[in-house]
Formats: sequence, structure tokens, C-alpha cells
Amino acid sequence: MKEFLLSLRTVWVKFRRDRVALAGLVIVMFLFVAAVFSVWIAPWHKVVSQDLSQALMAPSAGHWMGTDQFGRDVGLRILYGARVSLFVGFMAVAIGLSIGLVLGTTSGYFGGWWDVLVMRITDVMLAFPFLLLALAIAAALGPSLTNALLALGIASFPSYARLVRGSVLALREETYVDAARVAGAGPARIMLRHIAPNLFGTLIVYGTLRISTAILAEAGLSYLGLGAQPPTPTWGGMLSEGRDYILFFDWLPLFPGLAILLTVTGFNLLGDGLRDALDPKTRK
Repeated sequence: MKEFLLSLRTVWVKFRRDRVALAGLVIVMFLFVAAVFSVWIAPWHKVVSQDLSQALMAPSAGHWMGTDQFGRDVGLRILYGARVSLFVGFMAVAIGLSIGLVLGTTSGYFGGWWDVLVMRITDVMLAFPFLLLALAIAAALGPSLTNALLALGIASFPSYARLVRGSVLALREETYVDAARVAGAGPARIMLRHIAPNLFGTLIVYGTLRISTAILAEAGLSYLGLGAQPPTPTWGGMLSEGRDYILFFDWLPLFPGLAILLTVTGFNLLGDGLRDALDPKTRK
């Protein structure tokens, strides 16, 4: 336990020296705080209630980000959309990571026909661009937030599986794995107790970077009408609704686009900082 805490302290010391990574952490923490407090600031009835007398009002003291064509406050809808985007981002990564961890660990450890089968499936799926594959799966499942979430999770697991397999191929040859095998530990115990813990650092970094990809992909699916359906506000859906008004009411697509840009940038900076902090070569 003492060694674990010392390792965490070393990682934090390295991480906090990176000002760019700290900026990413601040952005991500701000998004989480905004999403949490949006439960009270942007409740459902305020987000969906329409007031046509307030339609297409420019940003002002009463509506900091203006109103849309139905008189709904754009700022409140962006706050609510933060909950949707963060939920989709984390759940899509959790689904893809869970599937990829199981398949990658077992294929790398056992090898043989199972390894060949898993890798050929991942090769076929990786032959398609991530967003195109997610789009095809979401279109087959039907337009909804749940189906978009499943599509993103399924489309992302091949990259996790290949990453985990490559690490397991090296870890299974380590001395401590041989010692556990000689001591009578079974394959399940070796994979869970000796191999999986050594994958956490790599998966945390890669998962953080993939959250931004999932959020961006969800915005793309919502823009095309395959994500959450109206009146549920999503950043991609708001972009799609605002594209027809961009010439005269540019705040409608501007603020959702800035929200996506800020979120993706924050997670990318955080992921890069974690990668450097967890790399033993840069922690000396």
C-alpha cells in the first residue's frame, strides 16, 4: 500500500509540472461541475419549455447565449447537453474497454485458434473508420441515445482489444507470471491478479483520450439524427438545428460548437498529461 501511494505521489508531482495537462484537468473538472449543477440550474421543464415570443433573441443579460427558434434558452440546453455528452463518452469507453479487455487478455494469454479468431474480427472492424462503423451500427439499431451509446461502444472495442493483446503478449513472459504458474495458479487467477493490474496505466491513458473521440462521435451521430431524439438537447443536435440559421443567428451553432471544442480539447490535454506522467521513462 505504501509503495502504491508513493507511486501515485510521483505521478502527481510529474503531472502538476505540466501546465498544459493542468489546463486540461481544469477544463474537465469545470465540465463535471457544470454537468452536476445543471440538474438544478437546467431542469427538464426549463430546457424543453417553449416561448415563441422570446424566439431567436441575441445573447443578452437575460439569456447569456441567446434563444433558439422556439424561444428556449441556448445556455440551459448546452448545460443539459453536457450531462448527455459526458454520460455517452464515459459509458461508450466503459463498454468498449470491457469487451476489449476480456477479448484482448484471453487472446494474448491463450493464443492459438482463439487468438487468430479474435484478431481477424478486430482486423475486419478496424478496416472501417471508427465514425463510419458507429454510424452503420447506429443506423441498424435505430435512432436513440441508447443505441448510439451501444454503437460507439461496439465500434471502439477492437482498438482496446489489440492494445491489450500486445501488452499481454509481453507480460505473460515475465518472471512473476512464470512464478505464479509454477505455484499452481490457474489462467483466470494469473490474468486477474498478475496481468490485468499491469494494464491499468495504459488503459487509463488510452481511455481518457478515447472519451473525447466518443463525445465527438456522439455529436456527429446526433447531428445526423441518430442520437438522442428531440426534445432532448444534445450538442450535435443543437448544431444540426442551428445550421439553417447560421447566416443571421450565428449564436445557435456557435455555442454548441464551442462546447464540443472545449470538451474534446480538455480530455485530449488531460490524456496527454497522464501519458507523460505514467511513463516510467519520463518520471525520473
